[in-house]
Amino acid sequence: MTLPVPDADAAASSARLAAHITDEIAGAGGWISFSRYMDLALYAPGLGYYSGGARKFGGAGDFVTAPELSPLFAQALAAQVTQVMAASAPRILEAGAGSGALAAELLLELERRGALPERYDILELSGELRARQQDSIAKGAPHLAERVGWLDTLPETFSGAVIANELLDALPVNLVAWREDGLFERGVGLQNDTFAWRERPAAGTLLAVSQGLTFVQPPYVSEINLAARAWIAEWGRTLQRGALLLIDYGFPQREYYHPQRAEGTLMCHYRHHAHGDPFWLPGLNDITAHVDFTAMAEAGHEAGLDGQEAPHAAVDGADFLGDRHGCQRRCTPSTDLGRQGRTDQTGGAERRDHVVVEPSRAIRVARPRREDRLREACGALTPGVGFGVQAVALGVGRHVSGPRSAASRPWTMRRRSCGGPSRAAGRPARRPRARCRPRGPCGPRG
Repeated sequence: MTLPVPDADAAASSARLAAHITDEIAGAGGWISFSRYMDLALYAPGLGYYSGGARKFGGAGDFVTAPELSPLFAQALAAQVTQVMAASAPRILEAGAGSGALAAELLLELERRGALPERYDILELSGELRARQQDSIAKGAPHLAERVGWLDTLPETFSGAVIANELLDALPVNLVAWREDGLFERGVGLQNDTFAWRERPAAGTLLAVSQGLTFVQPPYVSEINLAARAWIAEWGRTLQRGALLLIDYGFPQREYYHPQRAEGTLMCHYRHHAHGDPFWLPGLNDITAHVDFTAMAEAGHEAGLDGQEAPHAAVDGADFLGDRHGCQRRCTPSTDLGRQGRTDQTGGAERRDHVVVEPSRAIRVARPRREDRLREACGALTPGVGFGVQAVALGVGRHVSGPRSAASRPWTMRRRSCGGPSRAAGRPARRPRARCRPRGPCGPRG
């Protein structure tokens, strides 16, 4: 693939970051973990992809996220956020707010519903993105801007709704190689003054987690996101009452580590081109990996975030959007999401269980005249659904009891009979269709 050539200033910035990473590798004895490399490539002060000044979102950037495509995304999310705030506190914290489009549209929709939060905090480390968020809110919802504030760190305590849209996939991941002679951590070294893959025996927590994935057969390379697990665990100490609504591209664990995904999901994005080389021009590319939602649900459970009052569930992103807009979908339940996950014969979720709903290829809308608009919007906001890549919404909470109505319960799946074939494990994975923000291929990279 031929990628666009960066301008001289961007290339010089990348060279400075590469030199910084090279110095760290040399100082560490010739090897650093890939998670450390990814952390530096994305977040090194003043040089990393998210901490530098380059434009990330929109047509002039590297990708487009769902809130920028349509206000339907915020309108869908508002239904859940309203329920969480009503059961906890009238506050919202959005972690990694991107361009600020979601914050502006969500505030407007909550105003329309008569459910405005007293405070809308944004946790954002990038100065460039913070300035863009301030501009988006000032233009999109100027009369509500006074309710919005910015944070540099997690608060000591928090009650209310926490939103993270496409945040988890940008946290640094560890890479593990399953080989015939053992488990190895993939890291980064130097070869002829360029970055190169190097492997060392896995150890510590990474080894323990890798050993728990007993169904993975070598040879195999994939990601384990210890940083995302730690981030959710931190909310276990911070969240007093409320819920986290986590929306991202990902899979349940059994599907994440599918045999046909033997090279993992790691992918880079530059000027609306997707490629698989994280060493190419560090600092100018977004680096992402899909989310193992089983691991995220289990991290929440271990941190005490589910409990009897607030079970959690992961649902396919298109179902999440459609259900909030009067769509009804056929669904196929899966018990892959968590080791404790169970479903009954109707596909309903038991309390304290983890349930993931596989993508549906059929949309039956209650109000037919909205069908075309909803089909187009849901398809655009959750691209690739039904083709091996899914946007998933995961909710974990504490001391929040949702409405008893199955139609409006915030994080338990409504009981319904399910039809249609599931994506069987033996069905060949296919590459996703073109979409606004390309993600990793469904099968091995060619």
